[in-house]
Amino acid sequence: MTDEQILGELALPGRLQDLVLDSSDINEFLDALARLAADTLSAPGGNVMCGVTLLRGRSKATVASSSEQATLMDEVQYAFDDGPCIRAARDGQVYSVDDFLQEQRFGEYTAAIAGHGIRSAIGVPIPLDGLAAAGLNLYSTQPHAFDDDAVAAAVELATEASKSLRMAVRIAHLTDTGEHLRAAMNSRTTIDVAAGIIMGQNRCSHEAAITILKAASSGRNVKLAEVAAAVVTSIGQQVPETHFVP
Repeated sequence: MTDEQILGELALPGRLQDLVLDSSDINEFLDALARLAADTLSAPGGNVMCGVTLLRGRSKATVASSSEQATLMDEVQYAFDDGPCIRAARDGQVYSVDDFLQEQRFGEYTAAIAGHGIRSAIGVPIPLDGLAAAGLNLYSTQPHAFDDDAVAAAVELATEASKSLRMAVRIAHLTDTGEHLRAAMNSRTTIDVAAGIIMGQNRCSHEAAITILKAASSGRNVKLAEVAAAVVTSIGQQVPETHFVP
């Protein structure tokens, strides 16, 4: 590490606190964190790029970056489904590459990223308590750009990023769950209303009305909720919505 990098690392806790105070939302904080990581670890003649990758299910996305170029470099990993950051996120351990021209762990990705002028990189896991997987990715056009001190600084930054990213993932998870619950409740309401219409028209029981709906769903190869909605709209009524009171 250069003297400038060492001074930057010593001031890191205070700078992180300033980021939290100055950021208006999670995305702004993470982007600022990525820029801080890039600035802290850059050296004269060898600028560092930084991205934050989030893995949820089968999706991979860069949720923060120090520059557009950093995002593009992350996309190379996604295309090959391999690289230091993806492995760090999945395995929960740091992956450091001293020189991609001599690297053999990452298959075809290695030649691809070297073709973009990247010579060294670090992938650092961001702890998310099992909610998802994430990693901090640092790239340099210089070989051997990241020594042990640089790795330690990256780990500290990843730990700080985890606090905000965990909150963002929890919010996304609750939003997804709420939307699924809302859709299920709306479907149930529509089915009940349609069953009531069939009961009135055929003077049958609720069980018999549900049987009629299921038969129509199976015979037409259409979802039960869609059949129910068609029954409701056939008499000029709007499909009901379930209203949630916060």
